[in-house]
Amino acid sequence: MINANLVKGTWEVITIENAHNHSTVSPQKSRCFRLHKHLDEYSQRMLDLNDRAGIRMNKNFNALVVDAGGFENLDFQEKNCRNFIDKARKLRLGKGGGEALTEYFKRMRLQNDGFTYMIDVDEELRLRNVFWADARSRATYEYFGDVITFDTTYLTNRYDMPFAPFVVVNHHGQSILLGAGLLSNEDTRLKTSIQSALYDSQTCTEFEMKWGQLIQKYGLGDNAWLQGLYN
Repeated sequence: MINANLVKGTWEVITIENAHNHSTVSPQKSRCFRLHKHLDEYSQRMLDLNDRAGIRMNKNFNALVVDAGGFENLDFQEKNCRNFIDKARKLRLGKGGGEALTEYFKRMRLQNDGFTYMIDVDEELRLRNVFWADARSRATYEYFGDVITFDTTYLTNRYDMPFAPFVVVNHHGQSILLGAGLLSNEDTRLKTSIQSALYDSQTCTEFEMKWGQLIQKYGLGDNAWLQGLYN
């Protein structure tokens, strides 16, 4: 324990207590501290290879757990793996890819007044998610938009990003494309917020604060499943 006072912009140490007045943390749990978390090169390589093969993150992470012989033998958690894959997917897009795609969409909009697109970027202005639809597809939605299928199982594009087509069936039984998108990550922000509250909180107080913010932000006060999870 260290006590100090801020005096005229300078910290002055008052007392230092070197002896512990409480039980120390088990050495086996030290790997849970943020300071000790480390994603080694072997794990990074396996995560990237499995992600390119279309393996979902939960199975990807579990493979590393089995390979290591248990959670206690890993120096990282699933969130560290998710953060690594998020960055890896963004890098796969290639330099200038986002700018080139934006310019292409602008040209399409000049040729088709009804063409629309949305581009989602991260804090560093790198492409994260894209959606587009043309005028004919939007008109089709007005007639046949009662039932829409949405699938993200395809990973055949050059960036290995999930391709998400929106499809309906017309009165002739034909499949019609309404729009499409490229996704860097299929996880929802709500799921990310839950994981942050559960796994990144260092104290009970911090957990309670994050959990309260999560419930309030998404209006989930009456959600029975989340209440059960909290309990």
